[in-house]
Amino acid sequence: MVKAVFPGTFDPPTKGHINLIKRGAALFDTLDVVIAVNTSKRPLLTPQERLELLNESVRDLPGVKITLCNKLIVDYAEENGIKVILRGIRNVADFGYEFELSMMNKQLKSSIETVFLPTDPRYFVLRSSSIKELLSFHAEISEMVPPHVEKLLKSKTGGY
Repeated sequence: MVKAVFPGTFDPPTKGHINLIKRGAALFDTLDVVIAVNTSKRPLLTPQERLELLNESVRDLPGVKITLCNKLIVDYAEENGIKVILRGIRNVADFGYEFELSMMNKQLKSSIETVFLPTDPRYFVLRSSSIKELLSFHAEISEMVPPHVEKLLKSKTGGY
């Protein structure tokens, strides 16, 4: 049985995130989607809101579990018997960053591997930070996030 973990902040969860989760669920026996709780960042959504949004987005996917985490992802993986970290790659810049991160993780826990999954071309430009910026200008985001995510984002930012 191959278990994987897909970590991220998911602030907000995008259609690109959901696509990677679905594809990861098809590749691995189980996939833990781990929402990073980083107290040094100022997220738009609370950890609990992100957890609920992701749970609603993937509720029909067998073997997928959504959870919160405030520790190193390699520690989470080791504690849960997970041997693979799944990371999405949109472009060369993403690869450079993710590659360095994977090397650091490998140094911390040599038994854990990182697998890079290229983004689906439909979601090449999706970035949570860009969606938050678009929201500040009351721009249309319905093509970027699932409807239930859009609804919460509108309620938190005064709609558009």
